[in-house]
Amino acid sequence: MPRFTVPRFTAGGTLKEPSRPTGRHAMPLPPQRPAVSSAPAERAAPERRPSQPVKRRDAFFDNAKYLAIVLVAMGHAWEPLRGDSRAAAALYMTVYTFHMPAFIVISGYFSRSFDASPNRLRRLITGIAVPYVIFEVAYTFFKRWVGGDPDYPISLLDPWYLTWFLAALFIWRLTTPLWKIVRWPLPLALAIAVLASVSPDIGDDLDLQRVLQFLPFFVLGLVLKPEHFQLVRRREARILAIPVFTAALVFAYWAAPRMSAAWFYRRDSAQELSAPGWAGVIMTPAMFGCSLVLVACFFAWVPGRKLWFTALGAGTLYGYLLHGFLAKGSRFGNWYEADWLHRPLGEITVTLVAGAVITLLCTPPVQRMFRFTMEPEMTWAFRQDAAALAKGRRPGGRAE
Repeated sequence: MPRFTVPRFTAGGTLKEPSRPTGRHAMPLPPQRPAVSSAPAERAAPERRPSQPVKRRDAFFDNAKYLAIVLVAMGHAWEPLRGDSRAAAALYMTVYTFHMPAFIVISGYFSRSFDASPNRLRRLITGIAVPYVIFEVAYTFFKRWVGGDPDYPISLLDPWYLTWFLAALFIWRLTTPLWKIVRWPLPLALAIAVLASVSPDIGDDLDLQRVLQFLPFFVLGLVLKPEHFQLVRRREARILAIPVFTAALVFAYWAAPRMSAAWFYRRDSAQELSAPGWAGVIMTPAMFGCSLVLVACFFAWVPGRKLWFTALGAGTLYGYLLHGFLAKGSRFGNWYEADWLHRPLGEITVTLVAGAVITLLCTPPVQRMFRFTMEPEMTWAFRQDAAALAKGRRPGGRAE
């Protein structure tokens, strides 16, 4: 029989290496593992944590933003053509029914994470408030020098032309935490829009009429979930969107000479549009419903895969604000006086030029050129978070 020694323990309580069995039936012991030294030079290198996955942009939303901003530019280009072309007026009214609502819904959808934390507030200031101030001043001097109005005042409370959207987005995003805690956010926002439409005393400060009347679309974006967008992107929805858009164009062609397009701007109350107060109570929810249907049809047609213009979706704010100088410059310079522009070929040319210009203004080179106005870092203007600095220092006071 093989002989084994009894295991023995050291004074510290550790098990001594067992003796090797003897005899012809002895089995070889497994190879010993090398002892791990506690010396710094012999310690194993710490395991690296797997890097966090990079959050990729959703091609669908970038495509939607680019296509929406193209329609914004085309709508501005069609405005001087409406008086001579009923078809242009019908297209104008149809596009104005949904292009800004679609853009606002997307803005609300991507504002869901806003929680008024310091980092979010910094981004709100640098990404919205500062561009608002810069472009409001720039537009003012543009109107003075190019528009022939040398006495036009600088007013940060009275947005001129396109800057209203920045003022509205700033206010909407600040109110995001409130909409997260109320029980029925969308009906409440719609009720506020209705009240605004019958309140002519609101005034022009920060374009509050637009802020309040477009508010339901922002709140809608806040309450939407990814599955809602998947619902309208189904094949059935794409097919259904064709007759819906056709009916909208036919109705707009009928309504063009009978209805004021100012209803779609949502910058005036019903009384300011020479309508009775009760008209705002009816028109506001009715137009919200029509806009909602066409926004769904628009999203149904937006491609979800990456295309040549997908990357331009990240630069839509650049195109939006910069094309305003050309849009207003065309009015100041009387570019539409040529008769051929008011014929079908001229209208098509104007449409194509508007699409090409807005596309160019959304490109990365233009973004790099004007980033100091749209996305300034402004680290000098904010206090650094003491907790974050503490985490970034090693024991002993040396920064990592």
